Amino acid sequence: MFLKKIGIDLGTANTLVFVPKKGIIINEPTVVAVSVVDNKVLAVGQEAKEMLGRTPDTIIAHKPMKDGVIADYRVTEAMLRYFLNKAAGNIRFFRPEVMISVPGGITSTERRAVIDAATAAGAKAAFVVKETVAAAIGAGIDIAAPSGNMVIDIGGGTTDVAILSLGGIVTQTSVRVAGNKLDMAITEYIRRKHGLAVGDRTAEEIKIKIGSALPVEKEATIEIRGRDMVQGLPKTIQVSTNEVVEAIQEELREIIKAVKSVLQESPPELAADIIDKGMVLTGGTALLRNLDKLIGQATGVPAYVADDAILCVAKGTGVALDNLESYKRSILSTK
Repeated sequence: MFLKKIGIDLGTANTLVFVPKKGIIINEPTVVAVSVVDNKVLAVGQEAKEMLGRTPDTIIAHKPMKDGVIADYRVTEAMLRYFLNKAAGNIRFFRPEVMISVPGGITSTERRAVIDAATAAGAKAAFVVKETVAAAIGAGIDIAAPSGNMVIDIGGGTTDVAILSLGGIVTQTSVRVAGNKLDMAITEYIRRKHGLAVGDRTAEEIKIKIGSALPVEKEATIEIRGRDMVQGLPKTIQVSTNEVVEAIQEELREIIKAVKSVLQESPPELAADIIDKGMVLTGGTALLRNLDKLIGQATGVPAYVADDAILCVAKGTGVALDNLESYKRSILSTK
C-alpha cells in the first residue's frame, strides 16, 4: 500500500499520523529508547514508553521533543522514519509528501529542523502548518470565512492560542506550559505534601484519572505508589481530586494569562464574533475536567471542547495537505 500524503501531529507527548480517506492510523507516545553502547534505536512509541524510568544503564528512554520543538535531532529523525515506514510501507521506493504541525511560537531555525528531519526520514516534500490552524481545520471550523474563530490548542509541551479569520492568524501566542508542566506540578506537590517521590507516568495517570481544573464537591481518590523520601522505602498513599486542583493552579493561571492576552489584542469586530461562537479547545490536555468551565469563568467568553479534541491537529494536517491550494496562505514553508 503506497501512500502519497501523510499528515503528522508531532507532539511532545504523542505523535499521531493521519492519512486522507483512512483517518488516524498511528497514535503513539513520542518516546524513543536508544542503546548507549552502539547508539542504536531499540524501540519507538508505546514500546519505548513502557521503558521510561525503568531502564538499565545501557539504555536511555527519552522524549526527543521538548516544549513542542525538536530537542534531539538525530533521535527525532529516527522516530519519524519509524512512523513513516509504519504508515507508508517501504519508503525507500516511494517517498510520501508530509505535513507536520508545529507550535505557533516556533523560530525559523526550529521550523527548518522539522522540515530537515522529515526529509531525512524519507519524505519527498515536507510542509509545516501551525498547530492552531491545523486544530481549527480538524475541528471543522471554516477558517477561510471573514469571521473570527478562536482556538486554544493545549497539548503536552505547549499551549497555542490564536484568533483566525480569512484563512490566516490575526493574533496569536504560544506558551510552553501544557500537559507536561501539569504532570511536573503534581509530582512536586506530592513530594512536598506527602514526602513521596513519584515518576512522570504516575503523575500523568493521576491527572487523567482524577484531575480537575476546578474544585469539585464529590471527590475521586486514587491509590499511588512511590518511594518515601525519608525512609527510602516503597510506600502507598491516597490522593484526591481537590489536591490535584491545588497542585496545578499556578500552571493553569499561565494558560489563562495567554488566553487573555490574545483576547485583549483582538480587533473589536472579531471579539464580537468570538463572544457569539465561543472558544474551541483542542489537544489532549483540553480533556482535563472542568478546564473549559475555568477558562470560560476567567474570560467571560464561553469555551467548549471540540469533538475528538486529541485528534483535531492530526486531522487538520491531513486535510490541509489534501487541499494545499486552498490553505496555501496558512502553510508556512514548502522547502
